[in-house]
Amino acid sequence: MRETFKAGKLAQMGLLSAEDGARAADLVAQVQSDGIETVRVLFVDQHGILRGKTIVASAFASVFSAGIAVPSTLLLKDTSHRTAFDVWSHNSGIQAGPMQGANDVLLVPCPETFRVLPWSPHSAWIFCDVVFRDGRPIPFSARHVLRRAMDRLADQNMAAVIGLEVEFHIFERTDTATNHSQSEMPGAPVETRNLAQGYQFLTENRYGELEGILDVLRRYAQGLGLAVRSVEIEMGPSQVEFTFDPADPMTQADALVMFRTMVKQVCAAKGLHASFMAKPRLENTMANGWHIHQSLLDVNSGRNLFMPDEGGGLTPQASGWIAGLLTHAAAASVLIAPSVNSYKRYLPFQLAPNKIQWGEDNRGAMLRALLQEGDGASRIENRAPDTSANPYYALAAQLIAGGEGISNGRVAPAPTQSPYEGEGEQLPRSLGDALQAFEASSLFRRALGSDFSDYLLHLKRFEWNRYLNTVSEWEQTEYFNLY
Repeated sequence: MRETFKAGKLAQMGLLSAEDGARAADLVAQVQSDGIETVRVLFVDQHGILRGKTIVASAFASVFSAGIAVPSTLLLKDTSHRTAFDVWSHNSGIQAGPMQGANDVLLVPCPETFRVLPWSPHSAWIFCDVVFRDGRPIPFSARHVLRRAMDRLADQNMAAVIGLEVEFHIFERTDTATNHSQSEMPGAPVETRNLAQGYQFLTENRYGELEGILDVLRRYAQGLGLAVRSVEIEMGPSQVEFTFDPADPMTQADALVMFRTMVKQVCAAKGLHASFMAKPRLENTMANGWHIHQSLLDVNSGRNLFMPDEGGGLTPQASGWIAGLLTHAAAASVLIAPSVNSYKRYLPFQLAPNKIQWGEDNRGAMLRALLQEGDGASRIENRAPDTSANPYYALAAQLIAGGEGISNGRVAPAPTQSPYEGEGEQLPRSLGDALQAFEASSLFRRALGSDFSDYLLHLKRFEWNRYLNTVSEWEQTEYFNLY
């Protein structure tokens, strides 16, 4: 079997290493011995959503020898699943490579991502890198973007450690919205009601009410090999939070995609609806945040570069990282808060930030610094991202912005004591504002490449313009009777 992979197309193109070939042979044997019937061969798209094909077990070996072709338009769709680029024209707006005619790109499996699905044990997942047919990386493919940012940090002899806090809602589904008239692009939202009343933050009795579904999700997450740390009742009705042990950025990006996908699939099968939307338009519903905890290790010594030395105070690396995240906060927004809806979350007194500032253990600030002398877990928490973000793009933004702050010797400003007071610089108030800031950023164009920047601007402006061209319920209520 190993010889087959060595002679295969992927190996010949330099896309399958000898080590990966050995692991592939073991996985093919596992699929056969465990009676797995289907393998879902997937990649993470530009929105952090899994797409791909399901193959039968007997075809699994061919994935490692030849890869799997999928339409390139999967990388060109906005959040309504509309293709946002003119693939039928020579002027498609994509400079990175050939994607005209809805042609194919190639999925290259990553053996370390293989998982048997605990809720569907006859089936398994494997994540893939997506490349052009000639093997060249696609500059806006999710794993490639994060891998480049990690390599960039490694060139500075540093490595990031990321911890995840993920907030989401679990509702009872009362209407599946599957009538023919509701099957548009996008489809009509399902109708729901709460599983539990809210505003009983971290209360034991509320946890008891939701324990059944939370136990199911926790066990399946652990069955996927995800390092669940805690399961918590959040502030709002039917709102919960899972946290995960620290790990490297790629592991955490994979984990978040796996977790979100598992939660949505398992809840749907039980007549529930799980949503990671930033701020659902439901009465009395709280917004969902994704709090990214981040620290930095010296590659040679393993020392936490954010841990204060004797006497306290910010280390030069912590100061530079904070300054970098603040300096590039507006430009990074489209990478950490990618939707029209994301910017409805940035309101005062909602346990979410609305200004670009940092504080010492202050949950109202954009950056919450948890830095203690002698504490190896010293870290900085970015509270601006939300759980709809593509985690590969979002984590890349942290590494790029923080790393720039360190390499250019930036110094953090004074911390805020009252994050919702004063005239500090606001976070972007709309996706349109965020796109303007991203377009003006020389850092992200340089670090991510012009191909990525132009692609993301085109894709998100397509979505933003659809929103601007829609008459909202607010407008109808405000003006229809008045004028």
